[in-house]
Amino acid sequence: MGDATNGYDYDMIVIGTGPAGQRAAVQAAKLEKRVAVIERKSVVGGVCINTGTIPSKTLREAVLHLSGFSQRGLYGASYTVKEKITINDLMFRTDNVVRNEIDVIRHQLVRNNIDVISAEASFVDSHTLRLKYIDEHGHRDVTTANTVIATGTTVTRDDGIPFNDRDIFTSDEILHLDRIPRTLTVIGAGVIGCEYATIFAALGVRVTLVDKRARLLSFVDAEIIEELIHHMRQNRITLRLGEEVSGIETVAHDNGGERVKIHLGSGKQIITEKALYSIGRTGATSALNLPAAGLDVDDRGRLRVNKQFQTEISHIYAVGDVIGFPSLASTSMEQGRLATCHAFGVETRVIPELFPYGVYTIPEISIVGRNEEELTNAGVPYEVGKANYREIARGQIIGDQTGLLKLIFHLETRKLLGVHIIGTGASELIHIGQAVLAFGGTVDYFVDTVFNYPTLAESYKTAAFDGLNRMR
Repeated sequence: MGDATNGYDYDMIVIGTGPAGQRAAVQAAKLEKRVAVIERKSVVGGVCINTGTIPSKTLREAVLHLSGFSQRGLYGASYTVKEKITINDLMFRTDNVVRNEIDVIRHQLVRNNIDVISAEASFVDSHTLRLKYIDEHGHRDVTTANTVIATGTTVTRDDGIPFNDRDIFTSDEILHLDRIPRTLTVIGAGVIGCEYATIFAALGVRVTLVDKRARLLSFVDAEIIEELIHHMRQNRITLRLGEEVSGIETVAHDNGGERVKIHLGSGKQIITEKALYSIGRTGATSALNLPAAGLDVDDRGRLRVNKQFQTEISHIYAVGDVIGFPSLASTSMEQGRLATCHAFGVETRVIPELFPYGVYTIPEISIVGRNEEELTNAGVPYEVGKANYREIARGQIIGDQTGLLKLIFHLETRKLLGVHIIGTGASELIHIGQAVLAFGGTVDYFVDTVFNYPTLAESYKTAAFDGLNRMR
C-alpha cells in the first residue's frame, strides 16, 4: 500500500473510464491519493456511456415516446406520436445524451485532479505499466502502488458468422443502423437481447428471439418472466427457446437486396431483414499482458477476484464487467469504490445481496432480494402479496394496465425477503423495497405507511394487504 512518495509514480492507476473505473479513481482522489486513469478510446465513459447502457436506455425512451407505445392502453393500438419514425429520430435524442454524459465524466475526473491519460496500458511487471500513447507514437513506463483493472468487455463474436455490421451485427453496431427493419431476429436472449427485442417490437418490427436456453433471464423470479413472455407475445415477438443456431448466411431476396437466413439445429429456418447477434460479452483483457503481472483469465477473458475485488496479486484489483456477473453499471460503480477503499485501508459497509437489478425491457423489470425459487430451495417458509397496476389509480391514469408488483415475506416473522416488479417505473419503485430490506423491516411497514395518492408506490400497500389477507 505505498503512496507516491515512497518511490511509485502513482498511489493508484485505474485502467478504464467506465462506471467502475470512474468511481475507483474519484474515491482515490477523495482520499488525497495520487491517481491516474488510462483510457485507450478517444472518449471517456467506456461501453456504458458510448455503446451500452446510456445509448440503449435513451433509445428505449425515444421509442416509447415517439411510438406512443405507453399510451396505447388509453388511445388504442394504432396510436402513435410520429407516423414514420426513422433511425435519425431515435439517434437525435441518443447523441445529445451521450455527448452530455461524456462531458460530465471528463469534468468530474479533471475537477478531482486525476491525470487522464489517452493510452493503451499493458503490464511490464505487477507494479509497472507501459503506456502506449493513442494520439502520438511512443510509450513510457509508469509505476504504481495499486492498480485497478476496469477495462470492461467487448462484444463476443463467433468467427463462423459473416458479420457485415449492416444486416448481421452486434449490439455495438445497433446505433449505426441504416434504417429500422421490418423484421429482426435477435440471437441470444440475455439482458441485452431481451431489451433490444422488446424495444424494436414496440416500433412495430416483427421480432424473433432465439436462445438455446429453455428459460429467459434465470436470475429473475419465474412469475415475472411469465409476465414478460406474455407481453412479448402480445407484441408479436416469436420466441424460439431451446433452439441452437447452426448457421447464418445472407441470401438474395426476390424484390432485390439481401435477406439473412438463419439455420437452427432443429432444422427450422428463419428469414429476416436483419440479425442482432447477442451471445454475451468477453473481458477486454487481451492487450493488458496479464502474465507479466502474474495474472490469467478464464475462457471469456474475465478476471477472478475475492470479496475485496483483489486478484491473485493482492495490490491489483479488478472491478466491473471484466469480473462478470452482474455486469451492471450500478454494481460496477460500487465495486470500484469498495476496491479503492480496501486498497487504502478505509472501512466500508456493503450489503451485496441488496443490490437491485434493473432490466430495461418494455415493460421494464426490477428486482431486489430473493425470489420464490431461491426461498423454496432453501426451505424458507414465505408468503407473497401482489398488486396489479390496473388496481391502482395511477396505473389507470398512465395507461399501464399490466404492471405487477410482488412482495415476498417470511411466513412467521413477516420480514420482507424480496421485491419483484414488472411495469412502468419498476427500476425507480424498487428502491422503496430496497430501503425496507436494508433496515430489516416487515411487510407491516407498508400497511402502516401513508403513500402519496395517486402514485404507483401505493402498489406496495396494496400488495402488503394482499399478502396478509392470504395468511388469514
